[in-house]
Amino acid sequence: MNRREAVQMMGAVVGAVAWRPGAAQLRMDRIGLQLYTVRTEMAKDVDATLARVREIGYTEVEFAGYFNKPPKELRASLDRIGLTAPAAHVELGPDWKKVLDDALVMGHRYVVAPWVAAERRRTLSDWKRVAQEFNKAGDQARAAGLRFLYHNHDFEFVPLEGKLPYDVLLAETDKNLVGLEMDLYWITKGGQDPLAYFNKYPGRFSCVHVKDMDRTPQQGMVDVGAGKIDFKAIFARSKQAGIAHYFVEHDQPAVPFDSIRNSYQHLRALTW
Repeated sequence: MNRREAVQMMGAVVGAVAWRPGAAQLRMDRIGLQLYTVRTEMAKDVDATLARVREIGYTEVEFAGYFNKPPKELRASLDRIGLTAPAAHVELGPDWKKVLDDALVMGHRYVVAPWVAAERRRTLSDWKRVAQEFNKAGDQARAAGLRFLYHNHDFEFVPLEGKLPYDVLLAETDKNLVGLEMDLYWITKGGQDPLAYFNKYPGRFSCVHVKDMDRTPQQGMVDVGAGKIDFKAIFARSKQAGIAHYFVEHDQPAVPFDSIRNSYQHLRALTW
């Protein structure tokens, strides 16, 4: 065997080890759930719902409202059931300090702005103002030991004055103060490629919403694994993107617990 053959054989062996089945799996102990998916069940019984979420296998949750429970009480429930809540969708406003204080009680690492109202985003100048508000909120969050993120829908990818609002938002916000929670369904529905944004803005996407799209012209939402989004290709670039947390979500599941179980099982087996 000459030197070239030896190098080729070594490369083949390394490749076989690196890509053997199960060698690289989606953080099997850290698959999260956005609780908006089971909001109807949470409204009935918070503790019972959280317990079922944990029983399915999820170890992390992301809140979208606290369901009329004090943060201290909710945190005790999470601790007892064996869940953590690294993130929450929250509302910007005059009570921002209380929002940050509550987030610390809950054990959140990220506070996420989930939406920009239509009347506040009619022009690119509006988006630039929003960006400055996000910078300010992000600075206050950082001072409290938290990270501020923005969660997209698809309206950020409708051109305004020749530009995409999402691009303006990324350009106008300070990367040290404002990160992104990329919703993989909505960005795909908006006609954009997540990988292109990972390339252009590496490290800014601390969290992702993992939700799938069907193959119909309507581009409906389906359980993870039942649609066309290539999660394997996306998650293979997690390090580049900066992804630390993956939250399953379905906005309108027919049977919430069946939906989150199907999605969990798909991700549990996913390799790349």
